Amino acid sequence: MSTTLLHELTSTRRDLHQIPEIGFDLFKTHAYLNDKLQSFGYETHTVADSGLIAIKKGQSDTCIAYRADMDALNIKEETDAAFASIHPGRMHACGHDGHMAMLLSFARIMSEKTLDKTVMFIFEPAEETYGGAREIVKTDIFKNAAIEAIFALHLQPELEEGKLGLTDGIMTAQDGDFDMKITGKNAHGTQPHLGSDVALAASALIMQYHTIIGRSMNPLTPASVNVGTLSLGEGRNIIAHEAYLSGTIRAFDHSSFSLLKQRMRQIDQGIETAYNVTIQNDIVDLHPPVSNDHTLFTTFKESLTHDEYTLLDPQMLAEDFSYYQQEVPGLFIMLGSKNIPKGFVYPLHSNQFNFDEKVLVRGVETLLHIAKTFKVL
Repeated sequence: MSTTLLHELTSTRRDLHQIPEIGFDLFKTHAYLNDKLQSFGYETHTVADSGLIAIKKGQSDTCIAYRADMDALNIKEETDAAFASIHPGRMHACGHDGHMAMLLSFARIMSEKTLDKTVMFIFEPAEETYGGAREIVKTDIFKNAAIEAIFALHLQPELEEGKLGLTDGIMTAQDGDFDMKITGKNAHGTQPHLGSDVALAASALIMQYHTIIGRSMNPLTPASVNVGTLSLGEGRNIIAHEAYLSGTIRAFDHSSFSLLKQRMRQIDQGIETAYNVTIQNDIVDLHPPVSNDHTLFTTFKESLTHDEYTLLDPQMLAEDFSYYQQEVPGLFIMLGSKNIPKGFVYPLHSNQFNFDEKVLVRGVETLLHIAKTFKVL
């Protein structure tokens, strides 16, 4: 392990960890990365409000792209780390600080090398929210590059530290969000027959949604419906007349995803009739499924020893790397960060998520290995 590289990665990761920002509003993060990239000699290009692209020209215009996500989450950090977030209520709880550190050190190393192919370094905002990749693939700098493949690493605390997690084909789900308002009629709590009770309607609706998988769909079909929030009521002795719900749906294929939405609409209509309420349900399609290119998967897997990787089943997580894969072949790789002796076992999006920075060295080594495997070096 390179002590110098570990020190560089640790310093960068901890600097970025302290300044978590949300969505496209990543201006401190942008400034930090921009200064570093320019100090390495790169000309930088701002994309998607606060994202960055830098390019290292090779002997050929044929391009290999690498992506790191930049944004954090609205989570109050509980790690007790000396380098904890300085912004209350915001935290890098998904490893994006580590992803940026790896790509930044990799860019520094590549700046000192003569390349056979061109390399593009993408620092992407809003992965956790809108999907910054959706904006980046529309830019001229991305569209006009001769990109033959794109790669990304993502820390994974359920996987042994340093192990690479690979999937051939579908790796993460297609996802959608829904926001719902149920409107009924107020009445005195002792005269419920004079009102239309949205508490009962919401309860029935949630129960019905959770019958879709296993009743309307084959129970062996991977899919998910989750109501995550419910807000209603004005007082203990009042029949509630408005309820607000939000949730998410996931599936691995378009037909299952469409069936989920169809059945939700049908249940909404039935609840309206049965409980004399009206339902407004705004369902928004989000990211397509991440689907790893078979040739990239096979070539990369065969370049590794058997103890370096494990094959992963598809997961119900969602990831906007899929937007890049709709434009060019791509490979999304998990990098294990689980370290039981050090207590680094908390899941992604946990307020106690953390990792040992030595795993980032493994990540940079993997990025270099990709460059050699796919004839950049």
